[in-house]
Amino acid sequence: MPISANCEIAPSAVISHPELVNLYGCSINAGTKVGPFVEIQAGVRIGNDCKIQSHSFICEGVKIGNGVFVGHGVMFTNDRHPKAINPDGTMVEAGSWILEITIVEDGVSIGSNAVILPGLTIGKDSTIGAGSVVTKSVEPNSTVIGNPAVPVLKKK
Repeated sequence: MPISANCEIAPSAVISHPELVNLYGCSINAGTKVGPFVEIQAGVRIGNDCKIQSHSFICEGVKIGNGVFVGHGVMFTNDRHPKAINPDGTMVEAGSWILEITIVEDGVSIGSNAVILPGLTIGKDSTIGAGSVVTKSVEPNSTVIGNPAVPVLKKK
């Protein structure tokens, strides 16, 4: 799995196993650590001092702030209505679907195996419980759990 030349990776960022990641066209800032078997697609921006655990997928359209923890196996999505083929039978190609931007603000913690649907904002210092499916934006300083994820706690 490659790290493409068109990535912008800060010198102090750590890619623990560069031979076991797929990074292309992304930006990874200072102090961030990326584990093995992670894919980070074109246009993704990851802030300073983040931790991206193994087997996570961060797709085009995701913007991650500073100090964010992404647990093992977290999956981001960027299209609410994915399809393989168009009504005329031709393959869906780049530019023929709607890319929805997802924003993860500073200090967020996302538990392992969470799924983040597209077009959401996960507010500053919030927590996403392990295995949760986030279908709506998350308020800052709150905790959400479940499928679909619902608030269980709001920090003061």
